[in-house]
Parts: sequence; structure tokens; C-alpha cells
Amino acid sequence: MSRCRIFLVRHGETDWNLAGRLQGHHDIPLNDLGREQAAKTARVVDRLAGGAAGLDYVASPLGRTSQTMAILRAELGLPPDEFRRDARLKEIGFGRWEGYSWTELRRRDPASVAVRKTDPWNFVPPGGESYAMLTERVMGAINEITTDSVVVTHGGVVRAMLHVLAGMPPEQAVDLPVRQGAVYMVENGAFELAVA
Repeated sequence: MSRCRIFLVRHGETDWNLAGRLQGHHDIPLNDLGREQAAKTARVVDRLAGGAAGLDYVASPLGRTSQTMAILRAELGLPPDEFRRDARLKEIGFGRWEGYSWTELRRRDPASVAVRKTDPWNFVPPGGESYAMLTERVMGAINEITTDSVVVTHGGVVRAMLHVLAGMPPEQAVDLPVRQGAVYMVENGAFELAVA
């Protein structure tokens, strides 16, 4: 595993991202900017990897990640739909909080939001999962990666992976602003952020 490079890509922007809504497992498509961001990440992957040949490609099965991967692969001259989908790479489940913004949640469920602030890594939203639970789920998929790979996934999953694979402390990882249109290259216990 340490000899593999993992090129982590967060899906491109959706209208819910733009509105600041928690998407979780909701299947929200990319918007126009999101499609442009997906194309840009292909150029970054190509530059970092030294070409698309020999890479494995895997994505969360949600629409926004599958769209991002298909655009990325098309930009690299690869068949757009020939990649693996792994449900373990889905976004963190926010349960009954999905569809709301943090502003709305502070009004609707102030007690739970206050509890989350005390330990955001281990907090479980109503009907959802914690970052600790997400990390356990995601690592099952990551442990199966044996070659340099492009992984298109979600902000929460990128945070969990940087915690485990690059040693980022949970309290730092949970609040990391994960960029869209960028690539996080993880290798040998460290990561590099690259943009087009």
C-alpha cells in the first residue's frame, strides 16, 4: 500500500454545494461548474501520474462522483464508463440532517449541533454516521487498492482518508475544507494538494 499513489478527487460542484446543503447519500447531479472542475482534475491527474496508463479507477456509486469520473476519464481519452464503483466510498451519512444547511440546522436542532461541536469526529447525526464510522467503512475499500489509483469520492471521505493515510489529526481533518477541482495525491504517509 505504501508504494501506491492514490489520487483523491472530490466530485465537482452541485447546486446543493453552492447552497451549502449537506448532501450525504442524496444523489445530486453536478452543475455546470462541477462539470468544468471534473475536466480540470483530469489534467492534474495526468500531470501528477505521468499519464493515465496503468492507473486503476474507482468511484463512489453516487451520481455526482460517477459523473465526475466519467468526465475525467473522457478527458484522459479513456472509455468514460469503464471504472469500478464501490459503495464503501459513499459520502458520510448525515441522516435526517441531509438537505439542510448548517444555518438551518442551528435553528432546527441547536442541541445536537452543540453536542457535535464538543466531539465532531465521533458525533453521530440523527439517523447518520460519525467520521469514525465512515473511516472504518472507507478503509475496507482502501485496503484493497494495490496499484496507483484515481479515487473519485466525497469531501467527508477525503477527510477520513487523509486522517488514516497521511496522519492528519481527527480534529484537523473534520474541518478541512476539501477543494473541488483539485487532486490530493497521497503517497508514503503524506499528501500533496495540486490544482490545474
